[in-house]
Amino acid sequence: MWLNPEEVLLKNALKLWVTERSNDFFLLQRRRGHGEPAGRISGLLVGALDSVLDSNARVSPFRILLQVPGSQVSWVIANGAAAEEVRRHWDWLVHNLLRSLCVFENKEDVASFVRGKVRGLIAEEVRSRQAAQEEEPEKFREALVKFELHFGLPSSEKLVTYYSCCCWKGRVPRQGFLYLSINHAAFYSFLLGKEVKLVIPWAEVTWLERVSGGLMTDAVRISTRHRQREFSMFLNPDEAFGVIGQLADIALRRLLDSEGLEVDRVLQQPARITKRVLEEQALREYVLALFRLPRSERLHEVAPCSVWTPHARCHTAGTLYATDGYLCFSSREEAVCMLLIPLSEVRVRLSVSGSGVTDVSGSLAAATMCVTYCTESGGGRSISRSSVAASTCFRTDKMHRLVAMGIPESLRGELWMTLSDACSEVEAHQGYYASVVQKSMGHSSLATEEIERDLHRSLPDHPAFQNPTGIAALRRVLTAYAHRNPKIGYCQSMNILASVLLLYTKEEEAFWLLVAVCERMLPDYFNRRVIGAQVDQSVFEQLIRERLPELAERVPDVSALSSVSLSWFLTLFLSVLPFLSAVRVVDCFFLHGINAIFRLGLTALEANAALLSACTDDGQALMILASFLDQVGSEESPCPPSSPPAAAEDASTTHNSSSIGDAPAVRHTNITDLINESHERFGDLTVRQVEGLRCRHRIRVLQAHEDTTKDNAVSRAPPPDRYSSAAAAEAAAWRPGDSCRSHVERQYRLDRPQFKSLYGLLAPWPGDAHQHVDTLANRTFTLLDQDGDNLVTFREFTGWLDTLYCEELNEKIRLLYRLHIPPGAAAEEPDYLEQLKQMLKDLGREREKDVEKPVPLMNQSQFIQFCKTLYSMFHGDPEESELFQAIAHVTSLVLQIGEAGHRGSGSEVARDDGEWTVSFAQIVASLLTEQTLVNFFEKPVDLSAKVAAAKEKQYHQRAGLLSLQRAPR
Repeated sequence: MWLNPEEVLLKNALKLWVTERSNDFFLLQRRRGHGEPAGRISGLLVGALDSVLDSNARVSPFRILLQVPGSQVSWVIANGAAAEEVRRHWDWLVHNLLRSLCVFENKEDVASFVRGKVRGLIAEEVRSRQAAQEEEPEKFREALVKFELHFGLPSSEKLVTYYSCCCWKGRVPRQGFLYLSINHAAFYSFLLGKEVKLVIPWAEVTWLERVSGGLMTDAVRISTRHRQREFSMFLNPDEAFGVIGQLADIALRRLLDSEGLEVDRVLQQPARITKRVLEEQALREYVLALFRLPRSERLHEVAPCSVWTPHARCHTAGTLYATDGYLCFSSREEAVCMLLIPLSEVRVRLSVSGSGVTDVSGSLAAATMCVTYCTESGGGRSISRSSVAASTCFRTDKMHRLVAMGIPESLRGELWMTLSDACSEVEAHQGYYASVVQKSMGHSSLATEEIERDLHRSLPDHPAFQNPTGIAALRRVLTAYAHRNPKIGYCQSMNILASVLLLYTKEEEAFWLLVAVCERMLPDYFNRRVIGAQVDQSVFEQLIRERLPELAERVPDVSALSSVSLSWFLTLFLSVLPFLSAVRVVDCFFLHGINAIFRLGLTALEANAALLSACTDDGQALMILASFLDQVGSEESPCPPSSPPAAAEDASTTHNSSSIGDAPAVRHTNITDLINESHERFGDLTVRQVEGLRCRHRIRVLQAHEDTTKDNAVSRAPPPDRYSSAAAAEAAAWRPGDSCRSHVERQYRLDRPQFKSLYGLLAPWPGDAHQHVDTLANRTFTLLDQDGDNLVTFREFTGWLDTLYCEELNEKIRLLYRLHIPPGAAAEEPDYLEQLKQMLKDLGREREKDVEKPVPLMNQSQFIQFCKTLYSMFHGDPEESELFQAIAHVTSLVLQIGEAGHRGSGSEVARDDGEWTVSFAQIVASLLTEQTLVNFFEKPVDLSAKVAAAKEKQYHQRAGLLSLQRAPR
């Protein structure tokens, strides 16, 4: 590739380069050791130097130098990993520049002219290349060329970044480079004459972790189902680990989750993913989680700033984040001071001290900002005053102490609305809830059926939900949300949460609080597979090991403890704590988010560590924790909400009752101590740490789901229908529609191109002609797609494989036969009859008596295609000549049978209105006369070996298949 000219003072320092071509102005050199016979000590030493020393690790084996006669200074203007590439550059220089350089009188002008020309070539080349987007385009271009050369992956496989690292094999390190692309992690090393290449698809990664010990001070371990690899980086290990986790997480979310975990639009388009994009997305995910913002928010500006904080009577330094709809401030130490300002409440643009007014979406680079704005009540207000709008209140450690002491009943709903920013949603969507209620009520679906079953199970001991008023309000809220978000619909535990929200807020407010919890505060929790909750369970398990090491050491299976806590996360402790105590936990949840649940969970386990260590089974641990939580009461005054339950109104109106029931008068032991202890012991658990853990553990959870689903698909696949005539007719009507399919059937389906690709890899008789194989694959797909939805299910696919690999000769021939008659056969091609005439001319004709009645029949065009299929199957077989001779005899015999029927001899030969026809029974009987053909069809074929070979063959196509390119939106 062309390089920005770089000075070289010594053309051949330490004799590391060998000159292969030269003229008056240019030198083409080869790095010593490349292209030489193996074993030469000089080449091995140079190769070791290039691989071990980072300063020389990027040296390509070939380069071109610009030299000025009489000067000791030269310039590297091109290099390459392959001789052909550099020679093309050399030829271009010779044909386009060499003659022009001879006319220069001043040799100094030669160097300036060539350097300018090379820079122009680079600019032209980089203009449309990915390297232009990188911080160091030259180095990235060189790495990109090496990546493409070393691994030979499809052109769609985009390189994201690369790192110098060591790959460890036991205690032996190999210095090289780790290339991170959209779908793979690839390592290359060339040391002491030995080349090492490793390619790890992200789709096979099951776990990522940081390890240390021995010679490895800090390494990244990438685990797959079959092995693990460890890579240590001297520079940027944290950055490398973060990028690896992001790429693996993104790939698995795109590929393995059929229900579609939300992936940002940019990440759905692999061609747009760069290292810079990943950094921006990581920051955006952190900001969304820290401030619990809507997933649609885009991050526009990030700037250091300070805000006047009245509670501390000083300026607090931190960072200001500007998104589509919010201004967000966080102190340098996370969660010490936070401020959220919805832009919907801003009536005056931001003002920067000393520089006038600037737009909200404009530059926020000022280090210190004095932010003023006008609220709905009018008048400029400083953000330091207590009269600021409730949605912009400071969230500080003092607020935590106040919330831990207990929120007054009369203020609880208002504060929940403020902390979740649901109040902004209410203001921004006036009339939305009433409209959704009107649209959703009266419609029947699976979600509404599940809602009706759970309405009376929500808070069975609370009087508010034992009367029609409370039940009707809960029904409206849940049904409206299911209508708003059909991807989630309704999931168990939503009813418990919604019922508690209704106790303290108006009906419309409860709806928007439910939206905030399901879509922002607990993302991916409420779906059929509760992916988000399971990810947090896996995170919780790791936190137990890290934060409670003594308990983890005594309990043999920590996963048992985390599984017990699933209901804690799904219901925010509402299902396991006494009511008033559980509501206090909800208070903390709206203030601290999911971190509050993690902290309380760890505190509960730590308080019972001694008893849990002595447990012998999961049930005993569950009883211990249930008993402990049941005794955690509240010292809060049990005064109920002041307003009575709302009267049931027409579903088309907004229901604005202040509450629909009274909190029960229950007093138990103190929960304040539990909350405060959790904050003191585990308050250092930050959102950034949790988000990093979620990214890694989502990989494990998705892979576990994929394994479970695959196992279920295999175990549920019933015995195949054998593709008999009767079974095929029944199979066509056994499913009325997609809704009757199981989740496994819906997830594992193939369209026609995917099936054709697998057909070519797995069919035991692939044939000799690509076009004929393509025809057979099309016909097989049409035959299997019996419901006409252009998709083949896993059940149908395994039935087809079972027939080809495990069935007897009759069933294999029956399948081949059905591929050549409707519905398997496609429209006939015009040359079939000509081909048949040629075969009739070449083969003899004899009559055959007492042939079975043909059911179903095959006409002459279909039969000639059947013959072509049989001929194509034998190519490459060790007994190819014997098989050709045998099939010729069988074809002759069947043709004579068909001809006899066509002439209407009066025998029992199958006929269809005088047309040339033969039956399946006649074909099978004819094939059985040739033992060579019988042996061929009954010869066992190892399906496992075929699958292994298919994986190997498919590997180089995988990156293209996994790219999932989408058109820009």
